[in-house]
Amino acid sequence: MDRRSFLRASAAGGVATAATALAAPAIAQGNRTLTMVTSVPEGFAIFDDAAQMAADFITQMTDGQLTVEKRPAGSLVGAFEVFDAVSAGQADIYHSAEYYFLNQHPAFAFFTAVPFGMTAQELANWYYYRGGADLHAELASLFNIKSFLCGQTAMQPGGWFNKEINSVDDLQGLRFRMPGQGGQVLGRLGASVQNIPGGEIYQALASGAIDGAEWIGPYADERLGFQEITNIYYAAGFHEPGSALVLGMNLDVWESLTPAQQKIVEAATRAVYSDNLSLSLAENGAALARLQSEGVVVRQFPEDVWDAFGRASAEVREENMSDPIYKQIADSYFASLAESAGWYGQADGEYMRQRDRVMGM
Repeated sequence: MDRRSFLRASAAGGVATAATALAAPAIAQGNRTLTMVTSVPEGFAIFDDAAQMAADFITQMTDGQLTVEKRPAGSLVGAFEVFDAVSAGQADIYHSAEYYFLNQHPAFAFFTAVPFGMTAQELANWYYYRGGADLHAELASLFNIKSFLCGQTAMQPGGWFNKEINSVDDLQGLRFRMPGQGGQVLGRLGASVQNIPGGEIYQALASGAIDGAEWIGPYADERLGFQEITNIYYAAGFHEPGSALVLGMNLDVWESLTPAQQKIVEAATRAVYSDNLSLSLAENGAALARLQSEGVVVRQFPEDVWDAFGRASAEVREENMSDPIYKQIADSYFASLAESAGWYGQADGEYMRQRDRVMGM
């Protein structure tokens, strides 16, 4: 059995229940319809905006040769089952966040966000100009997938809480929704961490099943109505300074595309990354002002809590370094981060400090 067959057989076992209603996509000549499964419900701000834009761009730019049919979370497979469905060939494309798939490989975290890691621009620097895209492709190919960054939420806030966090002790036993390495950090600090799909967060928070949750940012969070449940909002988060979304295509489907179609997919996903970031940043300020006008209290974590986040984040980063793939990607990621930060700190960072001082902002 060759590598592809082995991976398809292995992945299929993991999605047998979720994907039994799906037929393997046919590869036909001429115009084709590709099924995209996503990790959020229809209309979710920022996240689904990126998925819809990718589907529209690919469909329109290929003049209908490739028609992408988007199927939201739960309509064909569950929110966290999209990776396995595409790996096994039960769907053509997924749109999601890679840190939902750390059970497949912990290195996928770097292609969404890691604590105290890259901002949106720093991630783009690494991905497009310092080897990140090639490393992503190599990792994804092990699972019969071709992957691209395809969306960017920007800085994600610390989240919504039912009490203020005045010390690390306040994290003990806190039932909190946070995925990825950020959730692992909170777990080390005593929180009871839950990775709940986006479409289920509101109900879990409203019912009291969880004490708090992070999602995307003021604009997306406002749309979900978290301000109806709690009014304590921590603005800056340690966990996702620039969170990428991803389009993953079944590798056999990818290789069946013409070179022109492949280039269109690449261009479309790159455009979505930039546009989605701009959408998020354009809307967040006004949304935050609306939330505050409705009584939401914006807080920042105390310095000692930030220090605890930092120590636990370093431990989480290191725990998988014995895995050669993880280490290769982590070393590349942090080398690029250091390079970018060296310039930004001297240039953009100083400019913004001086601008805020001079302009009284």
